[in-house]
Amino acid sequence: MFSSDDSDDLDQDGEELMLSNFSDSENARLIAQPSLPTLTVRTAAEAQEIDDKTEAEVSHNNGFGNSSSSESSRLSRGLTLNNISIMMKNDSRKSTPYVWLLASFSAVGGFLFGYDTGVVSGAMLLLRDEFSLSSFWQEVIVSVTIGAAFLAALAGGPLNDMFGRKIVTILASFVFTVGALVLGAASNISMLVAGRAILGVGIGFASMTVPVYIAECAPAHVRGRMVTVNTLFITGGQCVASVIDGGFSYVRPDGWRYMLGLAALPSLVQLCGFLFLPESPRWLLRKERDAEARSVLVKLRGTQEVDSEIAEIKEMLGAETAGQGRATLVRMLSTPPVRRALVVGCGLQLFQQFGGINTVMYYSATIIRMSGVSDEHTAIWLAAVTAAVNFLFTLVGVWLVEKIGRKRLLMGSMIGVIFSLAVMAVAFQLAAYNSPAISEFDHGHLNTSCSSYRWCESCIEDTHCGFCYSDTSGSINGTCVSTHPSRNAHADFGRCENTTLPTGQVWAYDYCPTPFSWLAVMGLVLYLMFFAPGMGPMPWTINSEIYPLWARSTGNSLSAATNWVANLLVSMTFLTLTETLTKYGTYWLFVCMSILGLAFFAKCLPETRGKRLEDVEELFAQPWSSCMSLRPAQYTSLDSQTRS
Repeated sequence: MFSSDDSDDLDQDGEELMLSNFSDSENARLIAQPSLPTLTVRTAAEAQEIDDKTEAEVSHNNGFGNSSSSESSRLSRGLTLNNISIMMKNDSRKSTPYVWLLASFSAVGGFLFGYDTGVVSGAMLLLRDEFSLSSFWQEVIVSVTIGAAFLAALAGGPLNDMFGRKIVTILASFVFTVGALVLGAASNISMLVAGRAILGVGIGFASMTVPVYIAECAPAHVRGRMVTVNTLFITGGQCVASVIDGGFSYVRPDGWRYMLGLAALPSLVQLCGFLFLPESPRWLLRKERDAEARSVLVKLRGTQEVDSEIAEIKEMLGAETAGQGRATLVRMLSTPPVRRALVVGCGLQLFQQFGGINTVMYYSATIIRMSGVSDEHTAIWLAAVTAAVNFLFTLVGVWLVEKIGRKRLLMGSMIGVIFSLAVMAVAFQLAAYNSPAISEFDHGHLNTSCSSYRWCESCIEDTHCGFCYSDTSGSINGTCVSTHPSRNAHADFGRCENTTLPTGQVWAYDYCPTPFSWLAVMGLVLYLMFFAPGMGPMPWTINSEIYPLWARSTGNSLSAATNWVANLLVSMTFLTLTETLTKYGTYWLFVCMSILGLAFFAKCLPETRGKRLEDVEELFAQPWSSCMSLRPAQYTSLDSQTRS
């Protein structure tokens, strides 16, 4: 049973779907009814019998001659099978507390991913001072995790097919725990890099396995919402990590150890929890473990009436066995609908990263410092605020994903991302064009390269220099001086030579004082407000839905790998880009890439809301030119097969 609100939604959906099948006014009169007829479907044979009777009746009533009988058959078949599919949706409207518990435990993998991306932002400020890290080593420590995740995501596809979703998730939790412990005990740069690489392996396995596992266990009517819970946990992990960063930023010199090492706790929780969770029923059926699959489905659906769902999954598995002699990737590339799905899935992940999201998450505290916020603790706490915004607006995405559909949510999100990136670019551009002048020179050290700069912006772009100034009564008397050879936290000589500076003296190694800090922070907050509901979760949600079962692990593995390699490319070059293209030039580049992404989504992305996993492939059987509609996808027939 389900609520009256659900019944109203069902009737409204049914009427809209039926009317959309009949654009011809002569045919539309047949379905101008206030509600759907009640149909009970027990077997595919009975469904076929109902279709045959309806075809004959509609053809007779409308007086279709031989020339139009084929069209009549198609229309009437679409009407009846839409009714059948809607009634099947009716039967599966219930979702049990157990399936939500499963989704929540699974999404701890997302929490780990989010915690890692969030914690490194604040920890990097402390690590940079502790180990005197150059921009290159900062990028290496951030990016080695991403590179390892890329390789693990590629390996995750075959491992998922061979051992199952549950085993791979347990492996991911164990590896992540080991990596966190190595980081907490790190005593040199080599251990930092090794620990971050181990973490990356765990994150890579989880990133492609968890969305697939949730999608294969969830009922169709809440599948998008449940997969989006994974992204909610990612943003929740980022938020928690930012708060921990803020708290431990006052603990010197080992605050970063607690920031990085505490990640072992949630990974242990997931490892223990998954020992008691079931395997994906679709994977079990693929391995011909029918009794186990039925037991899992009964528990997930809260009813014994799961035979029709099992029969449907097995029917699709039977249709997929024809190409088993070929490698999965070769088969995917040679099957047009699956090939189109793979292009869309990888494109979603590519443009998510080329919008600059992980430069925001990995370097949020650094970006805030770049905007002119001088106090390190303030920068970390502001980064925590931005992470909280990201988490709260992901909740908006969870609420909207089944209401307005994936495509509308994604495109609205991307438009907002483009606007907020432009705000950040303008903020940094204004700050650069209004950079404080170098007004004082240390005549005893005029032979240094730093003494040649005349503006703060050009001074701090040289990683060997910093801006030493006095900020008393609003006056700024700046000097560009060399950083200390072993610690960039203070100057090599002059007024800012000591780590403890006199009152009014400020050492700015990576930022310039500017009145436009608020605009950059506002752009950062707007970016996360727009990104979090759509561009954050939808690439993962849509990728978990658009591949047939035989290609699902490989498709998600390739799309996740695309995400990680794009993530690696952007994060590995971000600080270098800010030094070569300037900060504002880097964000204008992100604006251009996001505009390309918006055009790609508009052209190639179909709507998958409400579609059963076994039917989604039908959407990609059409050429690209027919993928423009923003309307929610219609339910397809029970006998949908894999199309080549």
